[in-house]
Amino acid sequence: MIFDTTDKKLLEYLQKDSKQTNKELSNKLGLSVTAVYERIKKLEKEGYIDSYIAVVNKERVDRNFVVFCHVKLIQHSQEFVVSFEREVKCIDEVLECYHLSGDYDYLLKVIVKDMAAFREFMVKKLTSINHIGSTHSMFVINEVKYSNTINF
Repeated sequence: MIFDTTDKKLLEYLQKDSKQTNKELSNKLGLSVTAVYERIKKLEKEGYIDSYIAVVNKERVDRNFVVFCHVKLIQHSQEFVVSFEREVKCIDEVLECYHLSGDYDYLLKVIVKDMAAFREFMVKKLTSINHIGSTHSMFVINEVKYSNTINF
């Protein structure tokens, strides 16, 4: 597949609002509705588009306490890494998890209702995972920038 500037522009429009109709997109891109439809299907088939989601307002659903939590494992064996990753994927409060280089092994983005809910998350969920040596948490004071858009 040839990934051209029109495809990039189409992805930018879809990232901003995936509910736009093919007619609206065709007007913006100067293409026919059919051409837009075919390009979207091709981008989906080739794996450029993983999924379509709704971005939920954290405050409206009472989940606006965001915490970044560093996790250090007691050992870096394959068994401990695989076990930790399998278990952390099942925790609903963890929105994102990254395996890192540096002082800590993982960075988690956790979202809960408030400090009491975070404490419960730590005590009942995160620290119940085997092989965790230590954690370090940082609470978000203010979200300065949030984006899930990749620009080309």
